[in-house]
Amino acid sequence: MRLSLLFSSLVLISIQGFTQSTPKSDDVEAIKKQCGCHDVDFVYAETFAPDKSYSFKDRYRAKGTEWVFVDEDQPGKIVIQHLLVVGDSMVIKHWREDWLFQNPSLLKFDQNATWKRITLSPAQVKGQWTQKVFEVDDSPRYEGSATWIHADGRHFWESTVDAPLPRREYTKRSDYNVLRRTNHHEITAEGYIHDQDNDKIVRSEAGDQLLASEKGLNTYKRTDEAKCKIAKDWWQKNRTYWADVRAVWDEVLASRPVVALRGQVKGNVLGRELDELSTAAQKGSYNSATSRQLIRQTIEKYLK
Repeated sequence: MRLSLLFSSLVLISIQGFTQSTPKSDDVEAIKKQCGCHDVDFVYAETFAPDKSYSFKDRYRAKGTEWVFVDEDQPGKIVIQHLLVVGDSMVIKHWREDWLFQNPSLLKFDQNATWKRITLSPAQVKGQWTQKVFEVDDSPRYEGSATWIHADGRHFWESTVDAPLPRREYTKRSDYNVLRRTNHHEITAEGYIHDQDNDKIVRSEAGDQLLASEKGLNTYKRTDEAKCKIAKDWWQKNRTYWADVRAVWDEVLASRPVVALRGQVKGNVLGRELDELSTAAQKGSYNSATSRQLIRQTIEKYLK
């Protein structure tokens, strides 16, 4: 009898351990359901400001076609890449998101293109997925950890994190320096929505002060896959190079407790330099080792 109870306990412990270290299939399915060829509607509107004299900025709206796809799929890690399709002849490498299961190490945005590494306990990340978001040049942007919720026919994930100014504003505004984003990703029958409640923060030695709040809604609706063929062809030609960029960044970020980037070096920017290396790589026989060396040299120029 005692042996039977002992065996049952060991089986239960083994099952619990497996459950804690293995992602739920519902989570994996929800993450991958964000993929496909989409018509995307981007809408942002400022909604509140504590200072009554604040002048609300105009609403922002843009549309586009975007191919969202899994580029790397491992147990506990899913890499999703976004490519923008412009007209019939242009593809722009857009943002990237890495989803990591029960990940304890995150880069937390501070200010002035600086991120500081934080470590969470196993209890804090139990059952959670980290969404690591990267810029078009694969430099860091923001990272948040939360649990995918599957209830009442809904499938969503939500976290609140600090981030740099969005691309739609960072060249136009200097009245705030941190965007505190509440990101809500929810799967729909037609694709998914990226619902945002954002606070525009002025961060200084005195602390954080709210400048204004905004509502953002990015709606992804699946469309004819043929509209994204140009993006698929582009990625087939460029994937090896950008996989090398990603690998170099992984090595660089893993070795640094603090990551600080320069916006410009001698009038140039990192994204442009990496794009130029990509163009050069396509002209000859591609050598991954040589390319990674050049990529690292380029990235390190922009590290403070």
